[in-house]
Formats: sequence, structure tokens, C-alpha cells
Amino acid sequence: MSDQLMEIAERLRELRQICDFSLEEMAGAVGVPVEEYAKYESGQKDLPISVVLEVAQKCKVEPSILLTGEEPKLHEFCVTRAGRGKGIERNKGYDYQSLAFNFGAKKVDPFYVTAGPVPTGTPLVLNAHVGQEFDYVLKGSLRMQVNGKEITLNEGDSIYFNSEFPHGMQAVGAEEAVFLAVVI
Repeated sequence: MSDQLMEIAERLRELRQICDFSLEEMAGAVGVPVEEYAKYESGQKDLPISVVLEVAQKCKVEPSILLTGEEPKLHEFCVTRAGRGKGIERNKGYDYQSLAFNFGAKKVDPFYVTAGPVPTGTPLVLNAHVGQEFDYVLKGSLRMQVNGKEITLNEGDSIYFNSEFPHGMQAVGAEEAVFLAVVI
């Protein structure tokens, strides 16, 4: 596992302990089996960004504390220059860049996401998290599934959905897909 993933896993475990939640309580709060959550905290398994967001919400901290180890410093505005978002190693084939990582008391979490191409027939990895999500495709095409319904989004298309329903996405074809994801 990468150094960044191990650092996030360590912060995840430490935050849970500081907030005085048991492993079982936190696993229940994010909706995964205890064994799976324990793998997130040990760095044995890549954790979905949804888990980071839900743990942060349960512990009443900014997600950037888990991602970067630092308290957000900006409260009036923040500018993220092209290509300078805070990179988040998540799942193989996905590159997440947090676009407001240094802004405190956010009401939404915006991400610039690049999804690499996958072989045809690769199953979607589904997740669910509290809130809503808005995704806007900037480049390429995305195969999406929301609550069992499959949709293909092309450049310029967008989707807004209840993210408590199981959902997942992947690039379609031989090219990467780039999209803006706003988690609310």
C-alpha cells in the first residue's frame, strides 16, 4: 500500500479512538462489516472517499483532516489552481483531487476525478454514503449505476442523485473519463 494510504488509515484509526467510538460503532456508521472497516484502518484495503466523508461527519471534523492531517485554514475563500488539488489515492484506476481541501466548514466537497479505462465487462464497484452527489462529465464517457439503474453519461452530461443509494461509475471505452464530483 502507498505511504499516503497508510497515513490516512492511521489518522482514521486515531480519530475513531479520540472520538471514543468502537470499531463496531464506526463500521456500523459507515455501513460496512467490521472486518472490512478494520482493513481500512490498517491500510490493507483502499477506502472509498465516501468512508472518509462519513467518518469525518460522524466525528464532526473536516474531511481534509483525515486526508492531509491538517486543519483547513481558509474561511473566506480558497482558490485551487489547475492541477493543484490535493491528490487522494483511492482505488486503482481513479485519481481524485480535492478542490477545496483547505477551506473550513464546507457544505459540499468538490473533487476533480479521472477514471482510467477498464476492460469491457468489468463489474462496477458500488458504494453508498449519506447525502447527495452531483457529477458532471468533462471528458470521455462514464458508465454509471444508481440504485440498480444503469446510465451512460457523455461529455457535457451530468447527474444529480441521492448518494444513499448504491452507486458506482467507470470509464467507457479505451479513453479515460474526467468528471467533476460534488458530494453534498
